[in-house]
Amino acid sequence: MLRFSDFYQRARERKGGDSAITDLLPQVATASELQARSDDRYLSDLTRCVFRAGFVWRIIDNKWAGFEEAFSGFVPKYWQQVPPERLEALASDARVVRNLQKINTVPFNARMIVEASESHGSFGQFLAQWPSHDQVGLLLWLKKNGARLGGATAQYFLRMQGWDGFVLSRDVVAALTNHQLMDASPTSKKGLEQAQAAFNAWHEETGLPYSHLSRILSFTLDAR
Repeated sequence: MLRFSDFYQRARERKGGDSAITDLLPQVATASELQARSDDRYLSDLTRCVFRAGFVWRIIDNKWAGFEEAFSGFVPKYWQQVPPERLEALASDARVVRNLQKINTVPFNARMIVEASESHGSFGQFLAQWPSHDQVGLLLWLKKNGARLGGATAQYFLRMQGWDGFVLSRDVVAALTNHQLMDASPTSKKGLEQAQAAFNAWHEETGLPYSHLSRILSFTLDAR
């Protein structure tokens, strides 16, 4: 396996030096910061990522104040047992993107958050205790227990929270594939485990956060 220093040098050359790279790296939340976020904010962000999937992100983000109003602040204990007619009403509410299939994910994801909170104290505490070296386990847990959280949706949700993990963007997948570190679909368990193994090795080599490793790898632009 190539040392990560080789990828970093390539990123430096393409982005214009260390400071240019540093300015583009994502923020990594501390355990305390993850724990401090309320469960309604986690449900809000999960829902935003679900609606962004396969859609123009800018449109979803521009409408998000309307989503917050229409979903009454995304309180998980309410949405886990919301009356079906409330969901049906949202499907004709101009404040949101009227996709009933995605609207129907909210009770499932609310229930997932409530159950994790009951066992860990809060959803933020649940996330904070899950180690980055087993991101695959967390992604599989989210996919199993939530709704429409497969593919890259859960990865982008975790990145939005500042949870320290990789995102298998097009450029990251290309870099891993080009260097024979991944030969399976990035949405498969095998592909995720191959990516995890590479990032675990690079984290051991560099001590850098997983999210920084992932972003720097994307800067090598092997897909282009």
